Amino acid sequence: MLMVEYRALSWWYWLVTVGLLTAGVFGWPTGFLLAIGLTVFQLIHFTLRERSMTAFPVQVRLGYLLLLLIALPENLQGIYWIPTLGTWAQVLFGYCLMARMVSLLPWTRREAFSLGLLKRTFLSAPVRGNILQGLPPASSTSNQPIMEPTR
Repeated sequence: MLMVEYRALSWWYWLVTVGLLTAGVFGWPTGFLLAIGLTVFQLIHFTLRERSMTAFPVQVRLGYLLLLLIALPENLQGIYWIPTLGTWAQVLFGYCLMARMVSLLPWTRREAFSLGLLKRTFLSAPVRGNILQGLPPASSTSNQPIMEPTR
């Protein structure tokens, strides 16, 4: 199901970014540099908006920026296919793999790491907002302790 959130500024950031990445993987390497620049701008914008470097949207953008920077050397640019395809999934369907991975970091998750948590994190349907707001709860039969996020 499509989840095009054209009323959200963040959706527009991601749309422009994925356009630049797509241009890059199809032969215009300047697209990679412009996507990195836009991601830096987006990171600054969300840091100022959230007033915290530890806010979830900021962590997602920081992880995304790090992935783009890792792929920057010419011999690693094949890695750009990962954020390109992942960002298309975000823009079209609302499925953000980076946000799901960030939600599993020890300071972000609210329950013990488990196979069940992995399944729910990666296989649950996309939700409006972010994965932390829409992750299905652990089953009531689980005896896993809940971990509070650190701030």
